[in-house]
Amino acid sequence: MVKKKFLDCCFIVCGNSKKTYQELSKTYSAIEPPTWALLLAQSTRSFGFEVNIIDANAENLSEKDIFNRIKDLSPKLICFVAYGQNVNAGTVNMTGVIHIASYLKDKKINIPMSIIGSHVQALPIETLKKEKMIDFVFTNEAVYSLRNILKLDSFNSKNLSQIKGIAYRDGNDVKMTSAERVVPTEKMDIDLPGYAWDLLPFNKKPLDLYRAPMWHAEYDFEKRTPYASLQTSLGCMFHCNFCMINILNRDDDEEVGVASNYSQMRFWSTDFIIKEFDKLISMGVKTIRIVDEMFLLNPKYYVPLCKKLAERNKDDSLRIWSYSRIDTVKRPEILELVRKAGIKWLALGIESGDKSIRLEVAKGKFEDVDVKKVIDRVHEADIHVMANYIFGLPGDTKETINKTFQLSLELCTAGWNTYGAMALPGSQLYKDALNKGVKLPESYEGYSFHSFETVPLPTESLSAKEVITLRDEAFTNYHTHKPFLKLIENKFGKIAADNILQMTKIKLKRKIKGDQL
Repeated sequence: MVKKKFLDCCFIVCGNSKKTYQELSKTYSAIEPPTWALLLAQSTRSFGFEVNIIDANAENLSEKDIFNRIKDLSPKLICFVAYGQNVNAGTVNMTGVIHIASYLKDKKINIPMSIIGSHVQALPIETLKKEKMIDFVFTNEAVYSLRNILKLDSFNSKNLSQIKGIAYRDGNDVKMTSAERVVPTEKMDIDLPGYAWDLLPFNKKPLDLYRAPMWHAEYDFEKRTPYASLQTSLGCMFHCNFCMINILNRDDDEEVGVASNYSQMRFWSTDFIIKEFDKLISMGVKTIRIVDEMFLLNPKYYVPLCKKLAERNKDDSLRIWSYSRIDTVKRPEILELVRKAGIKWLALGIESGDKSIRLEVAKGKFEDVDVKKVIDRVHEADIHVMANYIFGLPGDTKETINKTFQLSLELCTAGWNTYGAMALPGSQLYKDALNKGVKLPESYEGYSFHSFETVPLPTESLSAKEVITLRDEAFTNYHTHKPFLKLIENKFGKIAADNILQMTKIKLKRKIKGDQL
């Protein structure tokens, strides 16, 4: 008889794609690999612990399926990873986490349950007070806290009180310990040593249960999978008031964390990142997302990486996309190198067509640039642009939003997306909304830009309903705009243009507009 192997930790990735994306979830929304779960799993087992990953989102697992797997695995600790590749995903994914955690609790699963993710990093105390089935949460990236937790013989309040970087239950009280450090740049290769790709489920080949965004695949369903995401850095140097990406860096014990207080970037070495790319390429993965918020920011890191990627992309088969900000894309020679590296798409945060609003949201850190000139420069390098805009930023009016939309038509990029400004937990906008008594979403999925429950921020002159109405109208109008469709047909073929038109026929329902599900 083979003795069953002891499992220290089971990472559970829960999504609720239908609630998050409505009917878009069936075909058009992406299915992202759980990057942070992969990093934590690899890090944790590098320190000698046995771990596993259940990706309920990718496998479309039911509550019963997860329950049966947990019974079979019998881990020492359940760790829900409520992260995602979009800035709002940590809060939105809490819907699935709480649903599954409640089910396991009802089924008398007597295993401690914890959460790692941006929502609990921002609101650790509030989360534990609200979600009684959760035993403790991690208040930053959790690399060292998780390792120390797993060394404990038991997870009672006395033991937990000695662990830095968590909030936990002590009887009827909720307490928060002092902050734990994050992994410094000089130890990134050692303490976050890659991705546990082998722990992900697949159908016929690795990563084939994951699918890229439509635009990343040139609006071609066949190019969407297999699909991978990885990071070359963590964090961001900027302080944008709508963003909470830096919440993973938090180093305080405040009840409400504000990401802009923890702005910093940490980098893996070039050779280390290249090894991860080589692993993916060897697995047949060519469609890859670089998750970094600011990939094209520090040439010291991205230039040598792009040079090595270019050596692996002689046949131009890689299909990579990365983020940058419009004011960081300046040098034509750099763009040429980026394109040779296989980066065929740049997702650029343009945010607003009104300069004063654009400068305000970045708190003086957004350089005033000629947006059209920058976009033209990117296009000249044969790189497609996914242009990102935000409607309903502080100071926005119907006139400034129309100005933003008209700019987007003039730029006519192959990718286009706009969001309603959201007071995401962990952002300065969230803290401001609390102080002003602004109505916030009543559910986790209310923080999804695509959900039925969505509640964007109102502005001084626009209601939340007006903001989301303008956003939805702009989405349809842009994607049915004849010059845009002609561009798509010329670049990617008629099928791509037809796929876009089919997508526009799916109308998102909004509770705030009086729609019914």
